[in-house]
Amino acid sequence: MIVLKAPQDKLLAALQAVSGIVERRHTLPILANVMLRKQGPECEFTTSDLEIQVRTRAEMGGDAGDFSITVGARKLIDILRTLPGDQIVTLSAAQNKLTLQGGKSRFTLQTLPADDFPLVQEAADFGPTFSVPQKTLKHLIDQVHFAMAVHDIRYYLNGILFVAEGKTLTLVATDGHRLALAQATLDVEIPKQEVILPRKTVLELQRLLKDSGKAAKDDEGAPIEMGFATNQARFVFGGMEFVTKLVEGKFPDYNRVIPKNHRNHVTLGRAALLTSLQRAAILTSEKFKGVRLNFETGLLKIASSNAEQEEAKEELEIDYDGPTIEIGFNVTYLMDVLSNMEQEMVTLSLQDAGSSALFTRPDDSGFKYVVMPMRI
Repeated sequence: MIVLKAPQDKLLAALQAVSGIVERRHTLPILANVMLRKQGPECEFTTSDLEIQVRTRAEMGGDAGDFSITVGARKLIDILRTLPGDQIVTLSAAQNKLTLQGGKSRFTLQTLPADDFPLVQEAADFGPTFSVPQKTLKHLIDQVHFAMAVHDIRYYLNGILFVAEGKTLTLVATDGHRLALAQATLDVEIPKQEVILPRKTVLELQRLLKDSGKAAKDDEGAPIEMGFATNQARFVFGGMEFVTKLVEGKFPDYNRVIPKNHRNHVTLGRAALLTSLQRAAILTSEKFKGVRLNFETGLLKIASSNAEQEEAKEELEIDYDGPTIEIGFNVTYLMDVLSNMEQEMVTLSLQDAGSSALFTRPDDSGFKYVVMPMRI
């Protein structure tokens, strides 16, 4: 049976859209597969890792009748990538094998039954759904994702807090050393929601939203529909359906972490500060990524050193007339926030060498980045 027949680029795009969550090594071999389910002219592509499930549909040619099978996702993608984009390819199934043919190339792949594929048990009710422009959600994720923890024993930090209330959508991420918060005002009222999205979900959403924006540049404001159940979230956009398990636990009170009364403020060029920090970072120790920032009247001095007694020193002219403050930071935390911003200027608010610093943007009150100092 010819399961499907389509141009290489169309089939490859559908497979790449769902393959981001597929692990190359897994305890269940079938989780390395993509499930193909043909119903009439439409073919459904589904992947799962037991906690996240991604599905997309596309119209493909092929024989009439319903059919389903699973096949290795990465192998199929790797083969398709080597074929010309405009070439018509066919996938034929027979005797537990799937044959891919394009031009004079022919590949036979092992399959596993679709009935054995462990689909995520979706919640019966995702509550009231609401829509947010894809561009808005992607922008918010881009501004906070780098502050998520990685494999932290405090599992609720390994993700992003997602808060929807009224017309405000807030995303917060923290690893205990720094915190990033981004807010957007929406056109419509949204139901009160507060959930923690897992790290893998956040990164995969970021990838999918970027790809969908590339595919439809004129439609970047198209809505993404969201719904939340007790322990699951569902996102529907651009022909994709994305279901994920939520992180259980209580996220820290982020409002208590954000400094409110810092007296010393300096606004400076983001690009100039970033490049100075990148140069200073070259001579920091691999394990100890500390840099010293010395704020004086009209001048910012940046210094770093390492165990080999090598030193880097940078100077930037700044509009500052407050008290002299010398404060140390992990340079990676500073570079992360600056490299994920697009604005030309950034405002830094300080209290003293022992207090956390607050990064904001002059033109955007909805963004805040807090970073703890370190002793150097």
